[in-house]
Amino acid sequence: MTRTFIMCKPDAVERGLVGEIVSRIERKGLRIVAMDMRVPEVALVEAHYEEHADKPFFGELVTFLTRGPVVAMVVEGPDDGTWHLMRTLIGKTKVEDAQPGSIRGDFATTTNENLVHGSDGTESAAREIGLWFPGLA
Repeated sequence: MTRTFIMCKPDAVERGLVGEIVSRIERKGLRIVAMDMRVPEVALVEAHYEEHADKPFFGELVTFLTRGPVVAMVVEGPDDGTWHLMRTLIGKTKVEDAQPGSIRGDFATTTNENLVHGSDGTESAAREIGLWFPGLA
């Protein structure tokens, strides 16, 4: 079993979509092994998205993710491709590219607020789990 990090962003919480997102994860056959709803601190969000620190949208991203509660999750799946399986379930980052049937394809309306974050690899999953759930790292 391998684990990946998933986060329902503030827009998903505000729109009441957390249950739908969790349901899709579970119906896919994956298991949520940790979940926490919180308003993240600026330092945590900055560390989480450190690879984007030099990009013009970084400040807006930090403001967005700290404006209200998020639901952080550790999701467990059967093999090393769990992160990839979740990325497919979530859908493409750009709303106009997100496939119907994916979370973003069915529910996201703008790319800047696209409902869900998913780790983009085994290494990023381990790093993100360590940031959000230090006891599970």
